Amino acid sequence: MAAETISNDYLQLQTELHKNPNYGVASLSFAPIVADLIRQLNIRTLADYGAGKKNLLVGLTKAGIELQAYYPYDPVFPEYGQPREADLVCCIDVLEHIEPERLESVLDELARITVGVGFFSIHMGPAAKVLADGRNAHLIQEPSSWWLPRLAKHFEVLHLQSHEMMGRGIWLVVKRKQAGR
Repeated sequence: MAAETISNDYLQLQTELHKNPNYGVASLSFAPIVADLIRQLNIRTLADYGAGKKNLLVGLTKAGIELQAYYPYDPVFPEYGQPREADLVCCIDVLEHIEPERLESVLDELARITVGVGFFSIHMGPAAKVLADGRNAHLIQEPSSWWLPRLAKHFEVLHLQSHEMMGRGIWLVVKRKQAGR
């Protein structure tokens, strides 16, 4: 599965970037929102897609959240295993980092594992960090009008909100589309 969603070259660049202790901290900012969602929907299992150093779990633990199961996934950390289905799938500050030609495969995978709802955040501008090859860490820098049709192929958007946590961005609560819709 990971071969379809990330190239070997890009995996090496991401592995290098993950050595930076300040890379992958966005989920801490979103943890209170995710915690509220967990409480409101009585979520028992959570898949953290693009989990990085598992900062979302740190933030949820600080918020007093206890889950039956937490399933991290990140190709940089193969020890986490493959993506797993869950009541809530979080994909925080990940989609803008995906190689554009692999975005559809990632969205397919997210739809496959989202059995309840998804919480996705997308930053739409440039990142402060740069890859070792000189490219901006946000490979996709597009407005919400670009993202929505791509997401709508796979998901019903239940809630969309703009955020300024890291500059220009949106966060969404989504539900996987049923077959034939």
